[in-house]
Amino acid sequence: MRALAELLLFLATLLYSYLEALAKLLLPARRKSVRGELVLVTGAGHGVGRAAALEFAKRGSRLVLWDINKHGLEDTAAECQRLGAPVQTFLVDCSKREEIYSAAEKVKKDVGDVTILVNNAGVITAADLLSTQDHQIERMFEVNILAHMWTTRAFLPTMMKNNYGHIVTVASAAGHFVISFMVAYCSSKFAAVGFHKALTEELSALGKDGIKTTCLCPVFINTGFVKNPSTRLGKILEAEEVAEALMEGILTNQKMVFVPSNQRLALFFERVFPERALNLLRKMTEVKFDAIVGQRSTQ
Repeated sequence: MRALAELLLFLATLLYSYLEALAKLLLPARRKSVRGELVLVTGAGHGVGRAAALEFAKRGSRLVLWDINKHGLEDTAAECQRLGAPVQTFLVDCSKREEIYSAAEKVKKDVGDVTILVNNAGVITAADLLSTQDHQIERMFEVNILAHMWTTRAFLPTMMKNNYGHIVTVASAAGHFVISFMVAYCSSKFAAVGFHKALTEELSALGKDGIKTTCLCPVFINTGFVKNPSTRLGKILEAEEVAEALMEGILTNQKMVFVPSNQRLALFFERVFPERALNLLRKMTEVKFDAIVGQRSTQ
């Protein structure tokens, strides 16, 4: 009898969920304000980090910007200040846990409580696995996933206390779909997507529904980190359009933001198509970029 009751409850919940999803599709999403929020953006000196900082500046947020590149960091800060945003900058190497924790303490002491954390810093090496140096693999994991954990552990306690905040994980389409000659990078981005999903679930289990989470998963972006990327799936993205999509996701509390959005369809195909069909589909998309291949690592 209990099993039947649970089955009926599940079916009713399933029907309600479909109706809710349809309503969200047809009705305009409700947007929140980020004016006055203290936003910390890692990797703010370039690319999506810089573009995201500018999006927050336009909306009246207070900014804390981290990057390892002093020149890029200062340029971003100056642009944000021209838009009227208060800005504090910190030179931080996000591959080093001690620097992250030290900078986080300075932020909390000198600036205030971070309410929106944008874990954006990332690095990439395009090479086959055996040509990738050990230190390159380590750095990709240190920056692309471990840094997310250290920053979140640093700023989450206050968010938990107030049951208020937003944690943004900048991952990649490579966190859902594998790409040859990016084994280490894909692995780190799969970890980032997993971190976002697990953190989201844990916050729900702890009853902290006031802390929102968003994961950004774009395809190739024209930032120079990957040389000469191309694909038949569509154009290479500009950092500004990715940041605009991210901001929309934050303002509407979306859990997962794909850029372009048709990646959701590709993810569905990944789950339902047979392996032979998927292999042909991958060849047809013709994803290309400059990569080091066949130059074996000496470690």
